[in-house]
Amino acid sequence: MRRRGIRAVIPQPSDQVGHRQRRGHRGGRPPGFDPETYKQRNTVERCINRLKQWRGLATRTDKLAIAYQAALHLAGILIWTRR
Repeated sequence: MRRRGIRAVIPQPSDQVGHRQRRGHRGGRPPGFDPETYKQRNTVERCINRLKQWRGLATRTDKLAIAYQAALHLAGILIWTRR
């Protein structure tokens, strides 16, 4: 991920921190963690999970991309109006 320039968003589990430290310099550099980026990731994942509650979006039964995109817009509008 580092070679591609992708930043770590999920925090490293505490048990893995101990393993990394025990390995010393062979354990590698710990991934950076930004709590603000993690909050944004959580928001996006919750939105995607709400959209997947629509069976047509979750199963991708539409043959044409434009029909799938229309369903995506409709689901987004309905979610937005319910709030």
